[in-house]
Amino acid sequence: MLLFMIPSDTEDIIKEYEVLLNELKLYNPELLDKPRLVALSKCDLIDEEIQGWIEDGLKEAPFKEYLFISAATGEGIIELKDKLWQQLTHSGY
Repeated sequence: MLLFMIPSDTEDIIKEYEVLLNELKLYNPELLDKPRLVALSKCDLIDEEIQGWIEDGLKEAPFKEYLFISAATGEGIIELKDKLWQQLTHSGY
């Protein structure tokens, strides 16, 4: 599994995701076949209203699975760890 970390306070999350995908394509296109999870970091810098706007904007995103996380507050870290662990233990790594 590939973990894409994008700051939740960035101007355009989908554009940032596409930049990461392009970098991956240039670096090693075989990695594009791996499952992906997007972690929207720094969620402690946004309030619930902004988080709702972000979620609304991500309904049309090319990715379906994402989490809001914050290293500063610990929000979402356990859920992120659990999702990564589940993917690792169920994918034969």
